[in-house]
Amino acid sequence: MNEVKKGKKVTILGAGNVGASIAFSMAIKGLCSEMVLVDINKPKAKGEAMDIMQGNSFYPGCDVRDGDYPDAAGSDLVIITVGIARKPGQTRLDLCKINAKIMASVMPEIAKYAPDACYVIVSNPVDVLTYEALKVSGLKPSQVIGSGTVLDSSRLRACLADHAKVSSKNVHAYVLGEHGDSSMVPWSLASVCGMPFEDYCRCVSDLGNKNDIVQEVREAGAEVIKCKGATYYAIALSVSMIAEAILRDTKTVLTVSAYQDGSRYEGVEDVCLSLPCVVGAAGVEREITPPLNDEDLAALQNSAKALRNVIDAMQNDAE
Repeated sequence: MNEVKKGKKVTILGAGNVGASIAFSMAIKGLCSEMVLVDINKPKAKGEAMDIMQGNSFYPGCDVRDGDYPDAAGSDLVIITVGIARKPGQTRLDLCKINAKIMASVMPEIAKYAPDACYVIVSNPVDVLTYEALKVSGLKPSQVIGSGTVLDSSRLRACLADHAKVSSKNVHAYVLGEHGDSSMVPWSLASVCGMPFEDYCRCVSDLGNKNDIVQEVREAGAEVIKCKGATYYAIALSVSMIAEAILRDTKTVLTVSAYQDGSRYEGVEDVCLSLPCVVGAAGVEREITPPLNDEDLAALQNSAKALRNVIDAMQNDAE
């Protein structure tokens, strides 16, 4: 007799600061009933699982344990956080090549045990690694998404809210494109207190130079790393939001990194980057394609080109 599945199951690959923080965030939100932590450092995965489980009476029940690839069987969601951090003097391309090799080794293996799960890629550079994960796994594009600019968009909203002296809940704005230096903000889609950004600045309060705001958002993560050595709480919360959309089928619009086939915007194809998507139980369930002015479209195309150049350089190096 087959065992009856009691609730949602999540596997997290990588139990470092980011993976462990994601596990903790999801546990206290009660997003699943079963969670498996998998890491090459098995004692680390076991310790993180035990640490969360020992507080089980303080949050909605969740069975958190360590395991290996076969334990991912039956997962509704798999979160990938494996990879190395960029070291001083290391080029972005070098980092891409190393982490792409790691992704190429783990994705086919875990997809073998959880072929029907949704996959959220958190490892950096997230857009390139989401593309790699999709190509090596054989999974459907809707199943494989990157955390993308969900956190960047949150940072932008927090920044604008701080400038406007209002709650971030009263701000709607997106960071699109690469999770990185070529990211862009379509200001025509931004609103504060229900007013278009430009109208708010003209009628209520000038929120400052847009380029300065974009730079502040881009440097936010680096500033945290400078101060404490790493970032993991905010990314954990953003991934927890993506996980909630999938596990609770909330149909939330999020700027996740997803495969672009050129049908949404001209010149944006055969890359993974962030655009608004409706995220639910099936992963990317629908794409939102807002109208962009010529300046914003050019910026998005530039972001896609930058990512494509990295992918091409990696492929040429491998040949």
